[in-house]
Formats: sequence, structure tokens, C-alpha cells
Amino acid sequence: MAVSHDGRGRALDNVFIERLWRALKYEDIYLNDYATVPELEAGLERYFYFYNHERLHQGLGYRTPASMHFAGTPRYQGHLQ
Repeated sequence: MAVSHDGRGRALDNVFIERLWRALKYEDIYLNDYATVPELEAGLERYFYFYNHERLHQGLGYRTPASMHFAGTPRYQGHLQ
């Protein structure tokens, strides 16, 4: 059996997604205990706006994902300067 990857760096994609889901659960879902699907949808919309536009990320040099995206900075360089 051979390990299959779609391309270079794909193994790291799972690390980023797992970290996102952990942050979402512990910073929003578990704290708010949504009772209905519409409440959950509204809460997720608020959280993802916060996550992308307001929450500072250590791995991004204490910048937001949106600020890096709109500045044209590559999302992953292996290290930050």
C-alpha cells in the first residue's frame, strides 16, 4: 500500500484544519451551546468573521488571515520573517 498525497505540502493541510476545528469548538460552540440550527448558523457566521478579521494568529506573526490575504501575502511560507 502506498501513501497518496495530492501534492507537495498536502500532509500539512490536515494540521491547519484540525487546529481550526479545535479553535471553533473551544472558543465558540462549547461556550454558546446553541439550541437551534439557525442559532448555530448565526453563531458560526460571527465566529468565522472574528477568526478571519479580528483574531490574531501566532503562526501568522500576530496578524489576521484577512490582513495577509488582502495584502497578497502567501498563506504559508514555511516560516515568517
